[in-house]
Amino acid sequence: MHKQIYIHQDDHSDLTDDELASKVMRYIQYSALIDTSRLSVMALGRTVVLSGYVSCETEIGCIEQAAASVIGVHLVENKVEVLRH
Repeated sequence: MHKQIYIHQDDHSDLTDDELASKVMRYIQYSALIDTSRLSVMALGRTVVLSGYVSCETEIGCIEQAAASVIGVHLVENKVEVLRH
């Protein structure tokens, strides 16, 4: 049996910063279906800070929307940039 990436039992709002950051990253992987190997998520209270690199501008908006839709997140600060080759 494989481990589920995101499950709704995670949807309670009394998570620690590390638990919330992990939950947001899992949800981005689950819903946006993009390469997250160059992304990091940090939570400070109910504010989530996204940083790292993605392959195109569209992905920046996708991960921000995914992060904002996670229960427990009140504000998203998006510092993600497009990786230029």
